[in-house]
Amino acid sequence: MQNPQPKIIFFDIDDTLYIKDERRIADSTRAALQALKQQGIITAIATGRSPSVLPEVIKQLMVDAGMEMLVSINGQFVRYRGELLATFPLSSEEVSETGRQMAALDIAYACVSDNRIYVSQESEALKTATGNLGIPYHVGLPATDVPVYQMLAFYPPERDAEIETVLPASLKPVRWHDYGVDFLAAEGSKARGIQAALNQLGLTMQDAMAFGDGLNDREMMQAVGFAVVMENGHPELKALADHICPPVTEDGIYQGLKTLGVIEA
Repeated sequence: MQNPQPKIIFFDIDDTLYIKDERRIADSTRAALQALKQQGIITAIATGRSPSVLPEVIKQLMVDAGMEMLVSINGQFVRYRGELLATFPLSSEEVSETGRQMAALDIAYACVSDNRIYVSQESEALKTATGNLGIPYHVGLPATDVPVYQMLAFYPPERDAEIETVLPASLKPVRWHDYGVDFLAAEGSKARGIQAALNQLGLTMQDAMAFGDGLNDREMMQAVGFAVVMENGHPELKALADHICPPVTEDGIYQGLKTLGVIEA
């Protein structure tokens, strides 16, 4: 396969750019982003996180590396140079019906806005899932006029089939933790947000490369011109990869970009 020549590269955050368990960014990753910047290759974030819960080190990295495009909340909220570019909120009916079903099953759930995560109640499953990511939240549901871009629910995999039977048909579940699941619009994904970003920049999916590790990266990997999955990534995602780079703890991004000839050693 010919080495890719991307004009823009989208990076997932957790366990891709960011070593989640150690809450840090590898020095090699910083060096790789600076090298891309010097070569005129655009770098961007594509994350399941909302803007309000980006780690501080990621915010600083975006400034240092000149990362001006933020595709957040799994593609449902896109900002470019601080300005809102595209949003895809859930309908009030989807939010209320999903909340009603989760409450009936005594499952803690959350509504994600651009600046806060509102949770229905605390539970051990919720604390385990959000604590793993260091995510702050507010106990109490949002006012009805607050846009909700995705929902979260906190339950183990053995309840997946049960939940799918009561989830509105217009939503899809995407698991990101043993006790954490995103509820997205069926057509929602990082790929939808990336398409809005590329339209703004006058680029195409073939111009784009992406790095990721989780199941919420699936559509992104299928859409971009060249897909790189971390060795620490989910097996189903690695099956979609054009290239598998070393894990996040072993300079994966730097090594991947070097091996592919995108940056020089």
